[in-house]
Amino acid sequence: MPFKSEAQRRKFAAMVKKGEITQKTFDEWNAETPKNIPERKKPKTLKQMKAIARKKLGK
Repeated sequence: MPFKSEAQRRKFAAMVKKGEITQKTFDEWNAETPKNIPERKKPKTLKQMKAIARKKLGK
Protein backbone atom coordinates (compact mmCIF):
# COMPACT_ATOMS: atom_id res chain seq x y z
CA MET A 1 0.00 0.00 0.00
CA PRO A 2 1.71 3.24 -1.07
CA PHE A 3 2.03 6.38 1.04
CA LYS A 4 -0.47 9.16 0.29
CA SER A 5 1.66 12.09 1.47
CA GLU A 6 5.14 13.05 2.60
CA ALA A 7 3.79 13.66 6.09
CA GLN A 8 2.56 10.06 6.23
CA ARG A 9 5.95 8.82 5.05
CA ARG A 10 7.67 10.75 7.87
CA LYS A 11 5.19 9.39 10.43
CA PHE A 12 5.91 5.81 9.38
CA ALA A 13 9.67 6.45 9.44
CA ALA A 14 9.29 7.60 13.04
CA MET A 15 7.27 4.45 13.79
CA VAL A 16 10.15 2.34 12.43
CA LYS A 17 12.58 4.09 14.78
CA LYS A 18 10.25 3.40 17.73
CA GLY A 19 9.94 -0.24 16.70
CA GLU A 20 6.19 -0.07 16.07
CA ILE A 21 6.54 -1.37 12.49
CA THR A 22 9.33 -3.20 10.71
CA GLN A 23 11.85 -1.69 8.32
CA LYS A 24 10.76 -4.29 5.74
CA THR A 25 7.16 -3.01 5.82
CA PHE A 26 8.33 0.59 5.45
CA ASP A 27 10.58 -0.32 2.51
CA GLU A 28 7.75 -2.19 0.74
CA TRP A 29 5.39 0.77 1.08
CA ASN A 30 8.13 3.18 0.01
CA ALA A 31 8.86 1.14 -3.13
CA GLU A 32 5.18 1.24 -4.16
CA THR A 33 4.90 5.01 -3.62
CA PRO A 34 5.18 7.29 -6.68
CA LYS A 35 7.85 10.00 -6.64
CA ASN A 36 5.44 12.97 -6.73
CA ILE A 37 3.16 12.91 -3.72
CA PRO A 38 1.77 15.95 -1.88
CA GLU A 39 3.26 17.26 1.34
CA ARG A 40 -0.12 16.79 3.02
CA LYS A 41 -3.29 15.14 1.80
CA LYS A 42 -6.14 17.63 1.55
CA PRO A 43 -8.97 16.98 4.01
CA LYS A 44 -12.44 16.24 2.70
CA THR A 45 -14.78 19.19 2.38
CA LEU A 46 -17.94 19.53 4.45
CA LYS A 47 -20.01 18.82 1.33
CA GLN A 48 -18.12 15.55 0.74
CA MET A 49 -18.54 14.52 4.38
CA LYS A 50 -22.30 15.13 4.26
CA ALA A 51 -22.59 13.02 1.10
CA ILE A 52 -20.70 10.17 2.78
CA ALA A 53 -22.96 10.40 5.85
CA ARG A 54 -26.09 10.29 3.65
CA LYS A 55 -24.81 7.15 1.91
CA LYS A 56 -24.14 5.44 5.23
CA LEU A 57 -27.59 6.33 6.55
CA GLY A 58 -29.23 5.16 3.33
CA LYS A 59 -30.85 8.48 2.41
